[in-house]
Amino acid sequence: MKAFIAVLESCGWNGFTFIYEDINSASTLVTPHLMEAIKESGVQMSSIVRLSSLSSFSSSSSLLGELGRINTKPCRVFLVHASLEMGIHIFQNAKSLGMMERGYVWITTNLITDLLHTVNSSVFSIMEGVVGLGSSFPEQDSRFHDFSAKFQKKFKTEQPEEETNIPGIFAVEAYDATWTLALALSRKNMSGKKLLDELSSISLTGITGEVQLINRQSIASHIFQLVNVIGKYYRQLGFWSEGLGFSEFINDRVTYDTSLQNLGHIFWPGKPMHTPRGWSIPTNVKPLRVGVPTMAVFKEFVEVKYDHDDHSFTITGYSIELFEETVKRLPYSLPYKFYPFTGSYDSLVKQVYLKNFDAVIGDVSVVSSRYQYAEFTHPFTETGLMMVVPITSYHQQWLFVKPFTFGMWIITILFNIYNALVIYFIERKHSPELQGSVMNQTGILLSLAFTRTFSKNSDEVHSNLTRMTTVAWIFAAIIIGQCYTASLTSMLTIRRLKPQVTDYEALKNSNAVVGYSKGSHVARYLEDVLGFKSENLRNFTSPEEYAYALKNRHIAAVFLETPLTKLFLAKYCKSFTTAGTTFRDGGFGFVLPKGSPMVPDFTKALLNVSESGTLRDLEKRMLGSEECVDEDTIHDEYGSLGLSTFWSLFLLTGGTSTVALATYVIISLRQYYQREGISPITIISDIRYIMYRRKRLSRKVSDLESPNPLEMT
Repeated sequence: MKAFIAVLESCGWNGFTFIYEDINSASTLVTPHLMEAIKESGVQMSSIVRLSSLSSFSSSSSLLGELGRINTKPCRVFLVHASLEMGIHIFQNAKSLGMMERGYVWITTNLITDLLHTVNSSVFSIMEGVVGLGSSFPEQDSRFHDFSAKFQKKFKTEQPEEETNIPGIFAVEAYDATWTLALALSRKNMSGKKLLDELSSISLTGITGEVQLINRQSIASHIFQLVNVIGKYYRQLGFWSEGLGFSEFINDRVTYDTSLQNLGHIFWPGKPMHTPRGWSIPTNVKPLRVGVPTMAVFKEFVEVKYDHDDHSFTITGYSIELFEETVKRLPYSLPYKFYPFTGSYDSLVKQVYLKNFDAVIGDVSVVSSRYQYAEFTHPFTETGLMMVVPITSYHQQWLFVKPFTFGMWIITILFNIYNALVIYFIERKHSPELQGSVMNQTGILLSLAFTRTFSKNSDEVHSNLTRMTTVAWIFAAIIIGQCYTASLTSMLTIRRLKPQVTDYEALKNSNAVVGYSKGSHVARYLEDVLGFKSENLRNFTSPEEYAYALKNRHIAAVFLETPLTKLFLAKYCKSFTTAGTTFRDGGFGFVLPKGSPMVPDFTKALLNVSESGTLRDLEKRMLGSEECVDEDTIHDEYGSLGLSTFWSLFLLTGGTSTVALATYVIISLRQYYQREGISPITIISDIRYIMYRRKRLSRKVSDLESPNPLEMT
């Protein structure tokens, strides 16, 4: 039976229907082995059909009734363990019910597979597409060829009317058993219990392999062959070896694989191009019972309203429309009906396990503890759990320096001092107040650096160079000053916000009260994972209750799933914000029964909804209707102005001052030489002589420092 489970797992089938004939082999051997193999895998037995033996079978109507009953169920994978005669009856009735068409899967055990070589072509026509698991023995062995030749010769002589005379597994096993018995009888005084004990002690290598009896039973084979009925006969697909997998042959050089597809194309009933899904929605199936929570805090996701006039429920919301879009993209028609449920979300998920609901949708989080009752599709929202806290306004003490960067302040101060120094040199001869002691002149220079910009008295200026420097300086100072004023005004006007609490540890250590959505798994997470005390937890049923409790300090924070946090902050972004890290959470998903074959189909359909852009449109239309108009005020970053903004102004005022200083120096030198009676030609000659003497001096120093090669030798 492990070979059968391997086939199911390879094809991705999660369930099957077991049809067996009530004979000794099924009741005492096959069923226990099958149940043991199921426990070791994720496969489930959908239903069991027990058929009485063919000799006691009253009519085919009861068989038709059993097949019709299982045909109303979704499972389309059937394992048949019955005698060959009963198997033929099963397939004849299944064909009349249309159960040998595309979408169905029939697999037989060795009771039928090992005898397929004995049936005629008419039987194969009703079994087309059946896959059989049978016993295996080395047919290429020389001993089998010798036995086969002798067997066919004798069988043809005794049974000339039979068309098929090839020995099968039963003939080979009988041959090996006869040899084992003959070997035991060849020993003396072998009879009764002694003979049975002797048989158990004998071990020989027969045609089928090692032959040995343990507990008076033969050793079970660990290698099985797979065959596929096609047209008027069957073909061998390959083999399955326990602990190794599937292979095309059995030898020392063969490569094993866990996938059945590597054995080549399999012709299933109806000859589909791809492997059947293994399940289907029957035409007469009842609508899917879909549970919907009535306790959703945020009605944008799911809202249940009761109409007292019509005594009916109206169910709307983002989750509902997303589910409807997903169902439209399933590869089959799926009728459904919504049923409201009042209770916790854990209880709602458990209803699927109790078979009260076939599915659950809404703002239901994917939580590991809920997997013991059901399975989830891929999350259709962002994952995470966030902490929402009140925010408070604040201004920094050194806000007045924020309009400029540190580098901007340094450059501004240096240029002011430089411009003042230029004016000082130009005006000091004409202004007695610029003369005096060193301390007096230093104070005047610093005062001039920061007050000259605001001076309006032009009579104090005696040089045009000073006027040129001052104009450029004032022009740059006015622009920089206006930008500073505008930036500081903006910083003082815009409200700066920060969260009152930044870490959940501070809340936990201070025994602060926090909130969560009523009925959600968040309470268990706050206690078991984050370590909050149960008496410090409060549940709420609406966003308005959250906001009221936070504003009035009834609670210090509220913990919400990420999609719910976005909805809450869209309404109350001016009063609350998120703080701390985002905790791990599974997001929202659809709930389906454990082992349901619809889970991968729903997940694929959800991805199709997302990739097609429909999910984005749904989110924008149903979850993005309320946008925070003051959202930009939450940011806490000041935009400081830097040197890159004003480099051209500094280049203008610095260049102007430098030109004025250079001009002043040249004029002063010319006046000095004129006063001393020195001509410009003499000045040039003196400069050339000084340069010449400096050059000769540097050569002498170089010669003294370099060693003499002759002296070294």
